Amino acid sequence: MNLIYEVIPDDKIEYCRDLCNELMAFQKSKAHITPELFDNMNFDTRMIPSVKKAIHNYTVVVKDDEKIVAYVYSNISPKETYSNDFATFFDLLSVSKQNVGCLSQFYIKEEYRQYGIGSKLFKLSMEWLKQFDDVEDYFIFVSNGNHEALEFYQRKGFSVSHDILDGFITVLRLAEPNKN
Repeated sequence: MNLIYEVIPDDKIEYCRDLCNELMAFQKSKAHITPELFDNMNFDTRMIPSVKKAIHNYTVVVKDDEKIVAYVYSNISPKETYSNDFATFFDLLSVSKQNVGCLSQFYIKEEYRQYGIGSKLFKLSMEWLKQFDDVEDYFIFVSNGNHEALEFYQRKGFSVSHDILDGFITVLRLAEPNKN
């Protein structure tokens, strides 16, 4: 393995298309609560709108030589972004600042798991997210059935806040009150 971590600009987000679509299929395969909701979720319906709505985006791809084998996408967005026709992801009044940080998408091809790639991508994302002084609340949304991801984020310090859509998504939160 010759792993290279590369931060990509928004205009190269297309690099994530195949892995994002793999992520949606993976989430559907794990889901036991309304898996059919994933039928209309893909790169064009999830990633593109998120990148466009965010104030700041951060995407890291991992390449094994030239093959992209993992990615993480994080963003800083107005908290109102997370109250839409699909769902209200958290109580907007519980967030004191205007913007929130979100580790939005995270996927590693199965044969590349257990090599520390996830921990490194998580660390890079959190370092990026925490550089914004106007953000105190960080969220991760884990689809039902993805127990490995849920446990990974809890080991990294995130706590389960609540479920939405009758358990379809578990909301994890890390709050840093009075962050300077």
